[in-house]
Amino acid sequence: MIKAFISVTFSLISASLFSQNMAMSGAEAKAFVAKISSETKEIKTLQSDFIQTKKMDFLDKNIVTYGKMSLKSPNMLSWKYTKPYQYSIVFKENKIFINDQGKKSSVDAKSKTFEKINKLIVGSSNGNMFTDPEFSVTYFKNNNSNIAKFTPKSAQLLKYIKQIELQFLKNQSVVSQVNMTEASGDTTHIMFKNTKINAQIPASDFSL
Repeated sequence: MIKAFISVTFSLISASLFSQNMAMSGAEAKAFVAKISSETKEIKTLQSDFIQTKKMDFLDKNIVTYGKMSLKSPNMLSWKYTKPYQYSIVFKENKIFINDQGKKSSVDAKSKTFEKINKLIVGSSNGNMFTDPEFSVTYFKNNNSNIAKFTPKSAQLLKYIKQIELQFLKNQSVVSQVNMTEASGDTTHIMFKNTKINAQIPASDFSL
């Protein structure tokens, strides 16, 4: 019994350590950035289904939503939530266009917290995210992914965003997960799946 307990405990500890994120060396980070920057130059469009999980301190349960993300170079991006409610956000021409279950509106995209995520998502499709002057970047790796963590440089932005993390599956050049931690401690986790690169995107994806 004791041997079995020790064996199970050791296995759990080993698994935890094995999956732990490790900082990339300078050479590894340089090679990773060069690879992503080179391969993403060929991306003109990107489509993906997503699952978004929002954790807020004042709620007992996480908020889970489903939808589709569409990106068209150089700066058009839409998030269309389909479940459990319908809600669309389109970023284009430095504006945010919103359709909240039939109620449409638009606002200036500048200085909006979510706009910073979208800027990095767009940048991840052309390699420009690593040179964004608003963030300092650190690089990590684990068994499955390469990870870039973006920390705001300005005190103003730090009032809203503590960190944004982009994960890339090994041997892939598109973002597989986004993790954002707000200054309040609330977190947003977005997982992408069924990603299509350079497929034709109908104009309706960027309209409300």
